[in-house]
Amino acid sequence: MRLIGLTGGIATGKSTFAAALRELGAAVIDADALAREAVRRGSAALEEIAHAFGPEVVGADGELDRRRMAELVFADPAVRARLEAITHPAVRRAMERETQRLAEAGHALAFYDVPLLYEVGLDRALDCVVLVYAPPEVQRARLMARDGLSPADAEARLAAQMPIDEKAARADVVVSNQGSLAELRAKAAPLLAALRAGLGRRLPNASPARY
Repeated sequence: MRLIGLTGGIATGKSTFAAALRELGAAVIDADALAREAVRRGSAALEEIAHAFGPEVVGADGELDRRRMAELVFADPAVRARLEAITHPAVRRAMERETQRLAEAGHALAFYDVPLLYEVGLDRALDCVVLVYAPPEVQRARLMARDGLSPADAEARLAAQMPIDEKAARADVVVSNQGSLAELRAKAAPLLAALRAGLGRRLPNASPARY
């Protein structure tokens, strides 16, 4: 089974594009869903997080207080790195199990939807990488409108990820999202057809395929 990376940046439209792919029958493994499962109440990872960052990161319901954890992560890159060192191995194991399940079910191709794909070096383990792209100024405006953030807070969240233009320079396929969501969703079918027909890694020094 070919495993295709699907990534983007905050507020670029990756989740919308992933949903469009699912509606077309594509298998999509959601790294965020795997991450939530990895730190569920009673898990070894959550126990380790509480030990590392203090009991206040666990809510009264015994689940991870994601808002509190996000505040700590965005304020300090070292905290983010420490959290990732706990969660990423558990997520990777879960991904391997899900990949095996899909392959055994007969899927010839699946997408691995990972927000921080390049940041954690997963691109080397995938057949190719598809990036959903929006310019930084569009990301910033969408983020402020969507989450009610100040310009400074929006900028801090963008700074916590690799710049979107750097990701675009590394991706094999770039899907532009500067218009409507309907326009973005319409790009899913032709991309899926191209991938099923063999579209993969771009050649050295070649430009990414664009949709």
